[in-house]
Amino acid sequence: MSPISRRQTLRLGVTAGLAAATLTTGAEAAPPPASFTLLLVNDIYKMNEDKGRGGFPRLAAIVKAERARGVPMLFCHAGDCFSPSLMSGFDHGAHIVALTNMIKPDVFVPGNHEFDFGKEDYFARQREAEFPFFAANMRDAAGNPLPGHQDSAVFDLGGIKVGVVGLILENVPQMSDPGDLAFLPVMDTLSRQAKKLRDDGADLVVAVTHTDRATDYEIVRSRLVDVLLTGHDHDLAIGFDGKTVMVESNEEGNYVTAIDFTASVSGDGSARKVTWTPTFRVNDSRAVDPDPEVLAVVTRYEAELSKELDIAVATLAAPLDSRTASVRSQETAIGDLIADAMREATGAAIAITNGGGIRGNKQYPAGHKLTRRDILTEMPFGNRTVVTSLTGRQVKEALENGFSQMEQRAGRFPQVSGLTVTVDPRRPAGSRVVAVTIGDAPIEDDKIYTVATNDFLLKGGDGYSMLASGVKGGDLDVAGKLMANDVMVYARKLGTIDIKPEGRILMQ
Repeated sequence: MSPISRRQTLRLGVTAGLAAATLTTGAEAAPPPASFTLLLVNDIYKMNEDKGRGGFPRLAAIVKAERARGVPMLFCHAGDCFSPSLMSGFDHGAHIVALTNMIKPDVFVPGNHEFDFGKEDYFARQREAEFPFFAANMRDAAGNPLPGHQDSAVFDLGGIKVGVVGLILENVPQMSDPGDLAFLPVMDTLSRQAKKLRDDGADLVVAVTHTDRATDYEIVRSRLVDVLLTGHDHDLAIGFDGKTVMVESNEEGNYVTAIDFTASVSGDGSARKVTWTPTFRVNDSRAVDPDPEVLAVVTRYEAELSKELDIAVATLAAPLDSRTASVRSQETAIGDLIADAMREATGAAIAITNGGGIRGNKQYPAGHKLTRRDILTEMPFGNRTVVTSLTGRQVKEALENGFSQMEQRAGRFPQVSGLTVTVDPRRPAGSRVVAVTIGDAPIEDDKIYTVATNDFLLKGGDGYSMLASGVKGGDLDVAGKLMANDVMVYARKLGTIDIKPEGRILMQ
């Protein structure tokens, strides 16, 4: 078996009770001849490989090899790529579009991170793209289809008519910044589109979606589609229960899943019947050589970045852990550092930021020279530090929201400064905060506290709608400095960073 991590293996072939069909990886036995192939990538943010795996050059090599097999193929991208990444903080994802243009997916479905820099930047990237956008449940404010987008299409793959519909999460407005774009209910839209595709003669219906796992399972149970190609959860997930295929291809182009379909046709016209069986192949990117043409472009981009970013601002006396599982489940030293920097920059009594805004997903050892690159890698969204005024009651409400989805390790998990909070994760969501202390005193419900946060949360992102109540006049476009700059200034001031988790978040 290819070297797949334990977390990834747990999802492989046992997704929500789905039994695995034929699966081949690496140098295992070749699959039977295919009628057509579906190839999936999702959630790729970084330009280059990490520890010999992932990145656009290796992804390009896999895509080119798959196309060279001579089997009719549909290459699908299930979204999340314009952001977050180091360079996207500068060009809002333009380099990602340029790299994706070099591999040209046949189907691209936007994810929530495509809207991190706002609606206008999203459409600018869409216009630069040389590949088609599918989003059946996205509409403008008047309910009209979006320019440059399509809901669905029927592809002829080796004589088999494959209908494809694209869908995106309904709650993008709570996760990103799409402006006044509307996101219609996934299941209602899928029901209409699947019927239309079958009426148009599709032998199989494929949904390419950027949806959370609960929605994925609902789609599978609905039997509206034959194949679900999904993104968003970053798992390597492969399942087939004899009726519906579900696949997600991990993240960063680490593993790129190919599904070979062997199909046969009987009858004609209204009596036409197609039977099919899937075989799964997991392309491990570590096993391929990077595509030289794409690698050359990535190398040029990285050289441009290095001139400005590889400048040290501080030395670590203790390690920092920015792994996703850590910053979304517990107090971390890097969360303390960022929240402290926000409070220092503003003079606020407390600071609350979301763990989901910390994106490096890595560990920094003691002795590491922390650079501008490191800090911008951790905070690639271009968020600004802002201040609001809240009652103690509202502060507790904000903290309850932060701990409300701990089980899913959601990005709303708070990293804090200036307060200590005791949490009982066994309690129902909304009643998990046991106690809050600010300074040396218990929080007072009616007392006003100044709170440093980020502009994404101030606008209600990650469910923090209560933060806006402290903004006078309701103007949420509050000016502020870049969070990353505040952290750079604070880190440089410290010189040596010796921060360890100190019990700001106490789990009972």
